[in-house]
Amino acid sequence: MITINANTDAIERAIQELINKGDDLTAPMKSIGEEMINRTQQRFRDKETPDGTPWAPNSSVTEKRKGHGRVLEGESKQLAKQFSYSASSEGVEWGSLMVYAAMQNFGGTKAEFPYLWGDIPSREFIGLNDDDEDEVLGILADHLSL
Repeated sequence: MITINANTDAIERAIQELINKGDDLTAPMKSIGEEMINRTQQRFRDKETPDGTPWAPNSSVTEKRKGHGRVLEGESKQLAKQFSYSASSEGVEWGSLMVYAAMQNFGGTKAEFPYLWGDIPSREFIGLNDDDEDEVLGILADHLSL
């Protein structure tokens, strides 16, 4: 699982307000998890990082081996589909269920990982951008108004 700490000051304040009200945070954390999965899947459709930077294209070696130039898309297309989240009153985590997801997200070199057929550039798909933070704050605000 890839871990991104998304505790900004604004999010921490909203969470503290919910705690002060005596609310169980499980429901808003589930809502946040669902939304972040949707946004991660959208990044695969848009082929871009959380900050909007386009993913690096495949190398010619990768295109030849795969038979196409579609980035982060293998035969099964599972990397773009296998996401999950875990929510509790303590927080929410989301990410890919695929064992190679971290390598695809952060990249790696053949020198570090000799089993690779070449270097893999970072193609970040897990993360939190300003729009995501605004959505998280909106979800928390909705729960505060209940």
